Amino acid sequence: MPVAGKNGLSYMENDFKDKQFLQVVKKKFGIAGSSEKIFSALSILLQAAPTDLSILITGETGTGKEVFANATHQLSTRKKFPYVSVNCSAIPETLLEAELFGHEAGAYTGATRQKRGLIESAHNGTLFLDEIGDMPIRTQVKILRVLESGEYSKLGSSDVRKVDVRVIAATNKDLEFEVNQQRFRLDLLHRINNIHIKLPALREHTQDIPELVDFFAERVCVKLGLNYQGITGDSINILRSMPWPGNNRELKNLIETIITLEKGTMITPEILRKYIPPALPAYKSFEQPVGNSLVSINNSDFNNSSEMTLIFRSLLEVKSDLSDLKMAVSKIYEILKTIRSNTDKQEQYQTYEEVKKDDDFEDSSIDMKLETIEKKMIVLALKKHSNNRRMAANSLGISERTLYRKLSEYGLL
Repeated sequence: MPVAGKNGLSYMENDFKDKQFLQVVKKKFGIAGSSEKIFSALSILLQAAPTDLSILITGETGTGKEVFANATHQLSTRKKFPYVSVNCSAIPETLLEAELFGHEAGAYTGATRQKRGLIESAHNGTLFLDEIGDMPIRTQVKILRVLESGEYSKLGSSDVRKVDVRVIAATNKDLEFEVNQQRFRLDLLHRINNIHIKLPALREHTQDIPELVDFFAERVCVKLGLNYQGITGDSINILRSMPWPGNNRELKNLIETIITLEKGTMITPEILRKYIPPALPAYKSFEQPVGNSLVSINNSDFNNSSEMTLIFRSLLEVKSDLSDLKMAVSKIYEILKTIRSNTDKQEQYQTYEEVKKDDDFEDSSIDMKLETIEKKMIVLALKKHSNNRRMAANSLGISERTLYRKLSEYGLL
């Protein structure tokens, strides 16, 4: 009988107790994994699919957001109508509105004919807005209007059109953070978040890796006409120890490459090593001798992950502080070096007291007008450099042409 589920929806209790039913759904739509987190996401999908509520699917890149979106459409009452997928981050901002809403001829430079928008193409069906977190604010306003009233206008037209679409959105960003940064509209977030399906990163459900490996391997073997011979337990342990920043997509690409090049043979650690990028962490761990360790660690210490996290975080902070201190000392050294260099240069010139001792300045009744001082300095410079005008000009910090003009002006030629 129907029972209440999350988000106020209902589902058939027997459906979720029937593992065979779940396996059929997973196989049909390419969903692999039997962990609690995958089961939770799948159960929300099955509850939400028959409704017309908007759905937000979140998760890191490669976790299968588009797979879940497609499955939602195929299990909905709109499955006989179009399913239109739009990657908001792949279309330039200047073209996104035209692609979504369409345009009239002459709406902008290059719009030589009328174009039907993707929203219109999805009428009565499902519109999947992938990477909605990258959608420009201006476009968000228009999408909100579609969600609220089903109304929109083509670019270059004032005519209001009506459309009936169900919107499924997906993103790898934290939309609440984006709202705080004023890059995403809060009202749009509330509107698309009727149902929230959160897909876990692969590192959060590594117990599903054996099932995922078999799923990906069997699919490529069927495609290539190969016989999949399986994977060893040691190889599974290696895969479980890897970080998987690309999640399911990264694992899929790795398995497809191995199966294709190794012709479906049993995947052993020796074969796996050939295809794991060197930058990834080693799959074996060795206990560090206590005498060589900064912090003494034994295997039992890893049972308390919170304490180990604090230790490693403290070590990273110390390393960061030392790095900052080193940079600061380096900058101070460069400043001192510059000051010393400038001081050495200044010592090459006579001080005012030394100039005063010169015979030409001994007369205390000397005229201290600027022109007179300038004339005296020119005379001194020429005298010092034996009337070499170029050297005298350099010592005065002026060009030779300026010196010649001054000599003419003061009648010293």
